[in-house]
Amino acid sequence: MFHDNSGSSNGHYRVGQQREGRPRRGRGGTGGGFRASHYSQQSQERSPIPPCTEYDKAYFQAYSDIAIHEEMIKDHVRTSTYRAAIMRYQDSIAGKVVMDVGCGTGILAIFCALAGARRVYAIDASDIAFQASEIVKSNNLSDRIIVLHGRVEDVNVEEMVDVIISEWMGYLLLYETMLPSVIFARDKWLKPGGLIMPSHATLYMAPVTHSVRYRESIDFWRDVYGIDMTAMLSLAKQCAFEEPCVETISGENVMTWPSAVMRVDCYAVLAEELESITAKYKFISMLQAPLHGFAFWFDVEFDGPQNVPSNEHIHTLGASSDIILHPNNKNKKRLKSNEAIVLSTAPEDDPTHWQQTIIYFYDPIEVKQDQIIQGSITLSQSKENARFLNIRLEYSSGGRSFVKETVMR
Repeated sequence: MFHDNSGSSNGHYRVGQQREGRPRRGRGGTGGGFRASHYSQQSQERSPIPPCTEYDKAYFQAYSDIAIHEEMIKDHVRTSTYRAAIMRYQDSIAGKVVMDVGCGTGILAIFCALAGARRVYAIDASDIAFQASEIVKSNNLSDRIIVLHGRVEDVNVEEMVDVIISEWMGYLLLYETMLPSVIFARDKWLKPGGLIMPSHATLYMAPVTHSVRYRESIDFWRDVYGIDMTAMLSLAKQCAFEEPCVETISGENVMTWPSAVMRVDCYAVLAEELESITAKYKFISMLQAPLHGFAFWFDVEFDGPQNVPSNEHIHTLGASSDIILHPNNKNKKRLKSNEAIVLSTAPEDDPTHWQQTIIYFYDPIEVKQDQIIQGSITLSQSKENARFLNIRLEYSSGGRSFVKETVMR
């Protein structure tokens, strides 16, 4: 759904069909951002265990498909970064107890065992756990890796763990809503001062121009072998851009430095804080070009164990600030710790299976250099299926304002 407050229509959409591989299931500017930093003591009363819904069962069933695991393991950036992080923090893993939340084929659990972990609990609710168990046996690691088939909320582990590792990130970082399961494991089993991998995550957004994409999907219908098919334009826009698109763009498509939408501290974030997140943004375009939509991507960092928790609960970055991301702003791109290993899905970095997520408009907005693009973005768990994301994007530029609402299913 979209609303044009200026009286002329403009919307955005995602490719209609679901992409193959990792399923969509229900498994720059002033950065209005979200930072969760409230330390959750293990003595605190825990939330009730959420029921396993039919949507959850379908989600877990989707992860039984070998193609998904093949795609993820063949993602060299993803897999090699996790392995590098495990080796970086080998001293925190060797001789210790590790929990792998959503272990899939067990590759991360095996990396941890090879790094010297005394015991690894590899947990997965999908039937791929049966193959993971056989893989563990084939590699003579059954004495150190215990594969548990079930939700992390339901399994029984009778000891505390020193390390939690998980590859929980979905498109738009939060799609799939797997992070709450990591939070559950953290609050129930992680020892004080334990290690969480990854430790932090940041979601970014930026306005993009992509005339080639628009031309191939939309303008194609204007002249098809000399036949006027402009009657197809409205339908073509809906089919191409109704929902968020997962695709790869380049840095040349990005019109400004990105803005941080949210930053998550995995040692501290609470599950309820992830249910709805709103951030404001304000960009100054670095070039004159048609604005076709907004791109989203994320970084995750692998920092060492946190010994001193922060008392800060939620800090909304930039909500009351006048800072604007601009080519002359020295705080360019995303901030990276010199100490942390970073897995990036940014357009200028090596491609990953996450690619980037683009919210396209039906019709582009012509933007001049130094023109301001501003608004807000809200991401919230769908009431239809908590693993889906409702997206509300408000944006204005050149005196025109719009609202786009869509769902990432």
